[in-house]
Amino acid sequence: MAENSTHGIRADGPAEIGRRVLRLRTAKGLTQRQLAEPAYTAAYISTLESGRVRPSETALRHLADRLGTTVDELTTGRPAHLATGLRMRLTDARRTLATGAAEDAAALYGALHEEAARAGLVPEQAAALLGLGDCALETGDLSPARDHYAAAEALLADEPLPRRVPALRGRATAHLLAGELRYACYLLETALDELNASGLHDPDALLLLYTASIAPYMDMGAHARAAHAAELALALAPQVDDPALVAGMHRGVARTLIAEGRIQEADASLAKAQELYQQLHIRTELAHCHWMRGYVRAQDGDLEGAESELRTARDMLASKRAALFTVQVEVELADVLRRRGKAGEAERLLSPLLSPSALGAERGAVHAGGAHRLLGLIAEERGLTESAEEHYCAALSLLERTGAAGDLADLCRLLGDLLRRTGRVEAALDAYRTGLGHRAAPGTTTLGPAPAAPPM
Repeated sequence: MAENSTHGIRADGPAEIGRRVLRLRTAKGLTQRQLAEPAYTAAYISTLESGRVRPSETALRHLADRLGTTVDELTTGRPAHLATGLRMRLTDARRTLATGAAEDAAALYGALHEEAARAGLVPEQAAALLGLGDCALETGDLSPARDHYAAAEALLADEPLPRRVPALRGRATAHLLAGELRYACYLLETALDELNASGLHDPDALLLLYTASIAPYMDMGAHARAAHAAELALALAPQVDDPALVAGMHRGVARTLIAEGRIQEADASLAKAQELYQQLHIRTELAHCHWMRGYVRAQDGDLEGAESELRTARDMLASKRAALFTVQVEVELADVLRRRGKAGEAERLLSPLLSPSALGAERGAVHAGGAHRLLGLIAEERGLTESAEEHYCAALSLLERTGAAGDLADLCRLLGDLLRRTGRVEAALDAYRTGLGHRAAPGTTTLGPAPAAPPM
């Protein structure tokens, strides 16, 4: 087929194609001979228009050229510029998501999806589903996000894996935000192994997957594996032209640098990401950079600077109505406020976040556990031992489902210390043992073999 192929949609039969050729020829004022020459005869065109013969690929290209249309329109009846117009409007929807509210972008993507489905334009339909998934991810509607990404993957099932990677990565991110860290890792590692084993060395797809794997690795305490993914991402970056992918890589790599105590390098990496996101006008990702820079400032002891960055991130995300990300930042902000001696303000910020509509077991479980942990610390500082224990146990229940090893170990230490101080030594020992169990090295007991490295 020509460039505008049917993309897996069945072409019409000879009769429909013949009638279409007749209509377009008449509209152009051409005789059958004029349409046929120089490659074919008037008799062939007459036979074709009567529906008694299906034109070959070569004949379709000739006819499309003479009639000023595309092979796609001749074989399916789709207007010649429909796909181009849809792609332009998909770009507009993407711009709306980057700069405005996700709900507004979702309305555009929904209309585009319906239009592409009616026209049988599979790539544009998949792109609209991917956009709908991104919108749902931003608003924190994780189940619909997974459904949209899965539908996009299903539409592209017959396409090479690199075409399916953005949807697969989106689905993995939705599982990550729901607290399903191991499954997120499984999805990403399986795709990496398949790409590398099949020789499909697609730098964009590989960079997207390695960057996406850093967050679940870090949350699971698999720091060595996260660092390795960051190294591979850095090596792939020079082969990638998409600035958004490169910016995402810098943001992901910064997280591994923070864990290694390389604060200045992490800040420099975030500055590169921030500059690219500013150029691209992607406000959500720009807010994530402020979020991470706040975390960097906190790690470096600059609590005032951390509070300023986190408030900026929260305000940016709130203005975009990115609900789940907003409350996650508020947990980080509450931690900084508590450390600055503003426990009352931290508590007022945290308490509303623990409603099911904000954070919970199925929605931001890691940060929900973090909120309970902070409330436990505040209660303990006030001498409210029973309340502190309740919050620690609630956090433990949430985090055990996620496999967030580092957070779990820290929480078990806090709980163990509390139990020991109240004279419950055996219970304290059980808490310490639980924490030590979660510190087992990922990659030996909690994760399978690391994915193979790509040939560079």
